Amino acid sequence: MRNRTAAGAALLLTLTACATGPSLEHRGEVTAPPGDSRHLTVGSAGFTESDLLAQLYAQLLGQAGYRTSLITVADREIYEPALESGQIDVVPEYAATFADWLGARTNGPDAPPVGSPDLAGTMTALRRLATPRGLTVLDPGRAVDQNAFAVTVAYARQHHLRTLSDLGASGLKVRLAAGDECVQRPYCAPGLKKVYGIDITGVDPKGVGTTQAKRAVQNGQDQMVLTTTTDATLGQFGLVLLADDRHLQNADYVVPVVNRARAGAERVTKALGRLNHVLTTADLAAMDQQVDSRRRLAQDVARTYLRDKGLLT
Repeated sequence: MRNRTAAGAALLLTLTACATGPSLEHRGEVTAPPGDSRHLTVGSAGFTESDLLAQLYAQLLGQAGYRTSLITVADREIYEPALESGQIDVVPEYAATFADWLGARTNGPDAPPVGSPDLAGTMTALRRLATPRGLTVLDPGRAVDQNAFAVTVAYARQHHLRTLSDLGASGLKVRLAAGDECVQRPYCAPGLKKVYGIDITGVDPKGVGTTQAKRAVQNGQDQMVLTTTTDATLGQFGLVLLADDRHLQNADYVVPVVNRARAGAERVTKALGRLNHVLTTADLAAMDQQVDSRRRLAQDVARTYLRDKGLLT
């Protein structure tokens, strides 16, 4: 995971301190036509996957004739207001997570979550929250980065497991390597028990998808690990994901979010929409691995991918 540059962070902090988005009394209506600025700033949240997505967006926009610059800001509390104000024009986001974040920001920290496993419902809720802020949420593609659960290949073969439903039906007792919060979070231990009937005997607090957690499953100390669908290191530990066939996890599909007044034009939508036809969860995981394990630059990995898919000349 990359840290933001000091210069970029200082610049953005200065800009967002004096910038203004839609006023509160007018946030229920959007009157400005979609804008088409020639120079667009693409934001990254400062971790590998966000860097890659930002590079993909920037290069596709460059292909469409825009001048682009990139800025890394790890804190959504900073980059989302900057997106509203037009200091950032485009960011990659995750549908359910961003919907819940905007919901809490709009309705207070105790507001019920609006993200769900249903993509259509999540997108409706997200756009309802984003539009009054001058933001446009573009269509999601096929790539999704959501919580996922993995077991060893040997364990899966021995017990004929392909899905979490298979694991629940097996009656096996499962110790789960995950974060502390897994004990209470509905998508984790409680959800595995309620939705799948999996007998979770305990949670081993080793973190989400950490090396320590994966090794605990690899050596048999635990039977399953909480990770993500774009974790490209599972093979190194002899692990395989079990399919979330009853859709316990929220619909965290990758979505571009743009400032409508500066980047709401159809040309931007078409340029970024080209990615939806090709980018898969597996593609994203493979690119993550190239950056994290092979130490390739995100810019180079993104360029190679786009050229291989015929999206960049």
